[in-house]
Amino acid sequence: MTKRLILRPLGVADAPQIQELFPHWEIVQYLRNRIPWPYPPDGAVQFLRDIAQPQVERGELWQWSLRLQSDPDQLIGVINLVAGKDTNRGFWLGLPWQGQGLMSEAADWVNDYWFDTLGFRVLRVAKAIANTASRRISEKQGMRVVGFEDRDYVCGRVPSEIWEITAQEWRNWKARRDSAK
Repeated sequence: MTKRLILRPLGVADAPQIQELFPHWEIVQYLRNRIPWPYPPDGAVQFLRDIAQPQVERGELWQWSLRLQSDPDQLIGVINLVAGKDTNRGFWLGLPWQGQGLMSEAADWVNDYWFDTLGFRVLRVAKAIANTASRRISEKQGMRVVGFEDRDYVCGRVPSEIWEITAQEWRNWKARRDSAK
């Protein structure tokens, strides 16, 4: 839980709300091209049942629905962590809730989970350079660009950056932020 959010483990029961909120070009354009577009009518349930749940069971994926504390029944987005070399965190937020700092709150929480609960030493995220909102979150969290490459997204192949932060850098950044409050 954060100041404004509840993070709940994501499950197949969340599929109807995801199906309603997710398939918008503004949300999917900079997500990896594994997402079918146009999004099929059963895309959310297929993803959760056939892709995400098996990865969760294998200990390769941790994912949460995002919900406002003021409206805990309404899913507003999703954030996940993935064991892997180049991209460990992904997220999306429904259009009505964008631009309010909610994803930054959720990303802070999952970064803590990645480092403090799961014990990983480095967090990496890849993102399209054109995805300025996502890049701002990484900048605000003290991450740094460690590489460039072209990647395939729903919108096509575009220049991308690999951002990184170590566990110690994350803890130092949080301490500086908290002492400035």
